[in-house]
Amino acid sequence: MNFAFDNSFHGMMEGFYAPAEAAQPSVPTLLTFNTALALQLGLTGDGTNDARLARIFSGDELAAGAEPLAFAYAGHQFGHFSSQLGDGRALLLGETLAPDGARFDIQLKGSGPTAFSRNGDGKAAIGPVLREYLVSEAMAAMGVPTTRSLAAVATGDRVQRERSHPGAVLTRVASSHIRVGTFQFFAAHFGADHVVQLSDYTINRHFPDLAEAANPHLALLDRVIGLQCELVARWMGVGFVHGVMNTDNVAISGETLDYGPCAFMDRFALNTVFSSIDANGRYAYGRQPQITHWNMARFAEAMLPAIHAVDPAGVDAAKALVDAIPERFRVIWFDRMRAKLGLGRADKADEQLIDALFGELEQHGVDFTSFFRALAQLLRGDGDMLQTLLPDAEAMAPWIADWWAQLEREAIAPLERADAMDAVNPLYIPRNHQVEAALVAAESGDMAPWTALLEVVQNPYVARAEWDAFAHPAPVDADTYRTFCGT
Repeated sequence: MNFAFDNSFHGMMEGFYAPAEAAQPSVPTLLTFNTALALQLGLTGDGTNDARLARIFSGDELAAGAEPLAFAYAGHQFGHFSSQLGDGRALLLGETLAPDGARFDIQLKGSGPTAFSRNGDGKAAIGPVLREYLVSEAMAAMGVPTTRSLAAVATGDRVQRERSHPGAVLTRVASSHIRVGTFQFFAAHFGADHVVQLSDYTINRHFPDLAEAANPHLALLDRVIGLQCELVARWMGVGFVHGVMNTDNVAISGETLDYGPCAFMDRFALNTVFSSIDANGRYAYGRQPQITHWNMARFAEAMLPAIHAVDPAGVDAAKALVDAIPERFRVIWFDRMRAKLGLGRADKADEQLIDALFGELEQHGVDFTSFFRALAQLLRGDGDMLQTLLPDAEAMAPWIADWWAQLEREAIAPLERADAMDAVNPLYIPRNHQVEAALVAAESGDMAPWTALLEVVQNPYVARAEWDAFAHPAPVDADTYRTFCGT
């Protein structure tokens, strides 16, 4: 496997990371490899077999040009500031340049302890590794900005959590792993010079158009706020609950980062929480916009030394950007929901219709994903799918009448509108009961259910008869789903 490594962070940002080395796995065995992503990255593997891929992507064999490092970062975890976190169970192999010139981090996750492990073992169990692989690839297929998964390798070792599990390593691909927490670490420990250096590097790498702004650091804050608002609106549009929106899990690139206790809603409920450690619902589905606002306020605080160094008046401008986040999110959110509901041009009445929808979905316990596909079927003259989702024929009838009236304001053919809705509303998502069943099978050595589910969620929009079971929500009497942090 040949990588076009060009390790800018390692070369330009000394002092912002610690050297790292992967732990040697006992018997590395390739579980899965993302050939399509490898081709996109321009990774070539002349004569590379599964055994060698397993060695490379477990850390057993260091690829030519790799310069492993662990990032330093801090973060607010459930609202409490931890001044030093860092990559405690991951290392960056290096940055590779794709054929189109795009730069990507190649990171091993679960590869063993680093300087930031805080007495942890630095390992990962097979369940969290395969969950992240599956969900990140599903998100990519749905057009949600996300880190990607290149490989999963079983290590042949056991890791101890609440019980013993087979160990594994995930190879994660990202535009970068620079986080809000990265800025927080250097603002807290080193001050303006380091924040300026990190901001300049981030702008040069991700947003070179901002370099000529009057205050590039203020412009970076503005850009990141916009990306986070767009990202969270996309999450919520597919019923996704991240589960651990700590500032160390917020990527500056606007990609979804870290799939620990994440999950997708079945029946809609605004306060849906899946994480076993989120007892107070801080990161519930409906709170994700407010947490985005809070996280971006923390990012602004970390950026203030750099912003102030260019122009003291930029501090007031930064505060104004933060204050504007709720309205900025709502504009993006309404646009996202209009597309899901088949509404074309914006109208103020849409906002009332959209706001009212969620109370109706919760009152009647409607499956979130299936509902929007059922509306498209209704436009095709088939109301059967919608009726199966509702408790009785009259449930949601006034709301559906209002929706239909809004549609009639525009001269768009019903079939054209239905097709447009199906293009943005997934039919197949990683349903929690299906994910859990696949992970249980994989832990026992049977990868077939996981592989089948991966193929489905990588093709989320077009119905296939043989995949009908994958579109069904969890049984009504299913236990409350709980997820656990992968550490």
